[in-house]
Amino acid sequence: MDTNTEPRIGSGHLEPAPTAPAPRALATEAVHAGRDDLAGLGLHAAPIDLSTTYPSYDTRGEAARIDAFAADGSLDDGPPVYARLANPTVARFETALARLEGTESAVAFASGMAALTAVLLVRGAAGLRHVVAVRPLYGCSDHLLTAGLLGSEVTWVDPAGIADAIRPDTGLVMVESPANPTLAELDLRAVAHACGTVPLLADNTFATPVLQRPAESGARLVLHSATKYLGGHGDVLGGVVACDEEFARQLRQVRFATGGVLHPLAGYLLLRGLSTLPVRVRAASANAAELARRLAADPRVDRVHYPRLGGAMVAFEVRGDPHEVTAGVRLITPAVSLGSVDTLIQHPASISHRVVDPADRRSSGVSDRLLRLSAGLEDVEDLWRDLDHALGPKPSGADGREGEAPVSAAPMAPVPAYAPAAGRTAVAS
Repeated sequence: MDTNTEPRIGSGHLEPAPTAPAPRALATEAVHAGRDDLAGLGLHAAPIDLSTTYPSYDTRGEAARIDAFAADGSLDDGPPVYARLANPTVARFETALARLEGTESAVAFASGMAALTAVLLVRGAAGLRHVVAVRPLYGCSDHLLTAGLLGSEVTWVDPAGIADAIRPDTGLVMVESPANPTLAELDLRAVAHACGTVPLLADNTFATPVLQRPAESGARLVLHSATKYLGGHGDVLGGVVACDEEFARQLRQVRFATGGVLHPLAGYLLLRGLSTLPVRVRAASANAAELARRLAADPRVDRVHYPRLGGAMVAFEVRGDPHEVTAGVRLITPAVSLGSVDTLIQHPASISHRVVDPADRRSSGVSDRLLRLSAGLEDVEDLWRDLDHALGPKPSGADGREGEAPVSAAPMAPVPAYAPAAGRTAVAS
């Protein structure tokens, strides 16, 4: 599979580059993918194309191009015609993300939920409305599947039950690993094998391609809430699906028809965010691993959840009132979302997973005392000082290590070379 693609600046579409560059390290791709043509254009920073429409002097030619797009979602390297069809700035971000995930293509949307909606609509249009899914998922993803708002039907299973749950009308298997908010991990290669010919969609928002690339394990579709780590600064909404070109063409047709497009300025910010993604993920992961270690040794904490592959997310169950913790932080921001340069904490049962039925929440490990923390780039000592204060007084006589909380994580396994060193040393089995 040739994943070395560059955007044709006129079309806003991914096309094979005339001369594919040699394979490059992930950190290099993060800086240069989607920008390889800039020197030839006499530019250093990627341009922002805010046009909503484009001149069309050859209307016969434009009619033929529109017919081709309507037939199979194909776009040539002519001008984009209209911004709902394609945009060159957004195409740069799509090119870069596809390169980082190791897929042929990527299609960007206005949000992560818009991206998931487009996937479900593509499969539903083929008469494949049944979805097999593993909890936990992000709360709104869970709600979209359970509520049947798009006419879909979902069967919730444990990973071992995926193969048995697949029916002739199953169009998708959906998982999230590490999962939101418990950070539970799945063997994506085993899950993909259980899917057979049914496409596997893996939500890779928490790990990012810095820590894992699900397509290498057999996932046909890789979903990101680009709002999170890809943007990285808490100032842009977006979603993206990395996939093969065949599926991408169908997604582009849905995006055009429904209008769930990513704004060019958001595409620019996301492309800029990718350039620092490896550095941010490594630094934030080191903070998260250290916080997980200290929380596990704290008598005010019952259990700590931290992935074996590392990462910047920590979940922990407190022995006291979790609402007092979120109310007590001062440096850390009590807010939903994650993946920003600053540290965020939230109570999933109250906010991100409130739309999930309480019984389903608890059965998937989302307890009422669970807090989810997204570690940022602050000094870890300042973060711990704030968290220590918010957790309240320690039990009388506790020395900070009595009754050490268990860390929920799988046994250690090899981690990609670009994963943070802290993520390889701070996890207990």
